[in-house]
Amino acid sequence: MKSVGFVLRPNSKDIFELFKSIREKFESRGVEVYLSDIYSNRVGDGYVDFDDMCSRVDILISLGGDGTLLSLVRKSYGFDKPILGINAGNLGFLADTRVEQVDDMIDILLSGDYRVDNRMLIYGYIQTKLKKHKFYAFNDVVITRPNISHMAKIDAFIDSDWFNSYYGDGLLISTPTGSTAYNLSLGGPILYPLSKVFIMTPIAPHSLTQRPLVVPSDFTIHFTSPDRLVVVVDGQDNYTLYPDDKLVIKGAIKDAKLIHQKEHSYFKVLREKLSWGGKP
Repeated sequence: MKSVGFVLRPNSKDIFELFKSIREKFESRGVEVYLSDIYSNRVGDGYVDFDDMCSRVDILISLGGDGTLLSLVRKSYGFDKPILGINAGNLGFLADTRVEQVDDMIDILLSGDYRVDNRMLIYGYIQTKLKKHKFYAFNDVVITRPNISHMAKIDAFIDSDWFNSYYGDGLLISTPTGSTAYNLSLGGPILYPLSKVFIMTPIAPHSLTQRPLVVPSDFTIHFTSPDRLVVVVDGQDNYTLYPDDKLVIKGAIKDAKLIHQKEHSYFKVLREKLSWGGKP
């Protein structure tokens, strides 16, 4: 490993000072450090163009919370670079390297003694009469109503065959990685993050017979509605779905690559973050 590229959590007063201290640790070990301009609108003074950075470096690092890592995964998708998340936030399901572990993690990176987990992403697009709006999602895609005074009707098709119409506040389509996010609060199942499936979880369904459904990721799922709806990607990017449009969801061709220590245990993370039980 000769070079790393950082993306920082936006709108944080203390994050840049933290970055500078971490940068010194990398540089003292002979690693070249780049800092993206993606959230700063600056080039020069140590900032570099995001795409240029991604093409140069060996790994990418998000410094912030899970939201920063989610954004980095989507924006760097075409570069196929491993990503390390340093948690300067609160929960840290995805960005699980703590700031106090950075020294040890740098040594692990330099020795190559780490693990890379392949996590599926959603590839989606909204097909309108004129164009196709493409996106990637690492956690989830939400289809919901634009205001609370109307119930949403969402017609769902698997491999072009209609199988259900959802009535309620909306529908969540989650990856296994995102199963511990919004899906969990809706009562959906937690799935092992290296699985290759979609979780379709109704949001406040009008009928109690509407339950979460797990679908293999090699199916193509599409959705239409007679109403104008909102599509939210990873809680960060919004699109409008009009009555004549079609939302299509597939498994992305490439996976996200997350760097972890070899002893990293997903089940330990679940136990700690969700405060499950006591010791046996």
